[in-house]
Amino acid sequence: MILYRYLTGPDDNAFCKRVSGALNKGWQLYGHPTLTFDAPKGRVICGQAIMKEVPGDY
Repeated sequence: MILYRYLTGPDDNAFCKRVSGALNKGWQLYGHPTLTFDAPKGRVICGQAIMKEVPGDY
């Protein structure tokens, strides 16, 4: 089975650490990262899909 997650958060060090942590636990990047601008808060929001193949059924 393939597990799929979509990580999102502000474009900051904490988001990068979350993605790096997932990669270190065997997850793989899936597709391109996404960016959008949160105008009310004045910040960029990142998104990155990740996937991991594991034994078993969902």
